[in-house]
Amino acid sequence: MTNLSSVLEVISLSHPGMVRSHNEDSIAADAELGLAVLADGMGGYNAGEVASGIAVAMLSSEMKKALANKKPGELNGAAAERLIVEQSARANAAIFQAAQSQPRYSGMGTTLVVALWRDNQITVGHIGDSRIYRLRGDSLEQITRDHSLLQEQIDSGMITKDQARYSQNKNLVTRAVGIDPEVETEVHTYPARAGDIYLLCSDGLNDMVPDEDIQLTLASLQSNLPLAAQQLVQQANDNGGRDNVSVILVRIVKDFSARSGWVAKLKAWLK
Repeated sequence: MTNLSSVLEVISLSHPGMVRSHNEDSIAADAELGLAVLADGMGGYNAGEVASGIAVAMLSSEMKKALANKKPGELNGAAAERLIVEQSARANAAIFQAAQSQPRYSGMGTTLVVALWRDNQITVGHIGDSRIYRLRGDSLEQITRDHSLLQEQIDSGMITKDQARYSQNKNLVTRAVGIDPEVETEVHTYPARAGDIYLLCSDGLNDMVPDEDIQLTLASLQSNLPLAAQQLVQQANDNGGRDNVSVILVRIVKDFSARSGWVAKLKAWLK
């Protein structure tokens, strides 16, 4: 199994916010595996908490098992995408089944965002409106596209991005894990570079903190990820903290090409 703990710096933080009595977000991050998972649950009582917990626990454990037998360079972008789709489908089925069989969990569901780093690439899977951003240099880019009514309204030209900030439709997702027997996971693979910082977050962050402020915080504190994570959560809470807020920050410390690893070993052996 590839160990990426010397390549990736990973920090995660979750807070219930200033209004909610409990936290329905769930997060998991593993620098060694190069894996980060975040889910934002929905449903009455503690059902959202249950849904997000199932999703994150299943994705983390099943991906770990699947990755245990993979050699460096064996998991290309297409294989990583298939793996995320398969495991997301299993989590969806488990949550849907739990909701069907236990009345108190009826209608529960969760967003899901998964990132897997391998061979100078990041493979991203997502369902719902939890996001992944990438800071490259001083430029912040959202690399997931929300599955939400608001995003559809922006795409169709009904409203602008500025108008979307004040919309009443912020929390209406068009896709979620566990609501239907099957769900489509959107997956993409992108090149990753040394120095990149990736931010996975629940909408409790981006609903409260504008992208410009997220960019400024990450750019100014990129050498101190623990402080950057604390600042982002604090900003969300200072701006009202109307929802749970969770962040996972991942900084790529150096090149992690699988090929370069094997070449280095071969050169050492030839010496």
